[in-house]
Amino acid sequence: MENVACPFCSQPTGREPIAETDLAFALYDLFPVNPGHVLIIPKRHVANYFALNAAEQSACTALLQRVQAILAERYNPDGYNVGINVGEAAGQTVPHVHIHLIPRYGGDVDEARGGVRGVIPHKRNYP
Repeated sequence: MENVACPFCSQPTGREPIAETDLAFALYDLFPVNPGHVLIIPKRHVANYFALNAAEQSACTALLQRVQAILAERYNPDGYNVGINVGEAAGQTVPHVHIHLIPRYGGDVDEARGGVRGVIPHKRNYP
């Protein structure tokens, strides 16, 4: 890890990864939108997901699979959203790649149709 000012590069003591590889790790989100909300984070300090190398992207994908199995057992969600914010215009607030794995539960919102399309609310619903 390379940037001491980055909250993902300098993990606070006591915040242990849920799962980890040589290239990436998974932590529960400090501000979860639902119970079990997890972040998959590459260890190298990179702001843009598309700047990760193939090995880092593969490590993140493998952790998504591994952590999803953990969440399925611990939280028994009805579904999941997976999302990556790339750039300030897309809502990225921490300039270190992180992939959100958000468990979804029946009734957690009034209308779930459209899923991640809801980032632009008036485009969420479509024919």
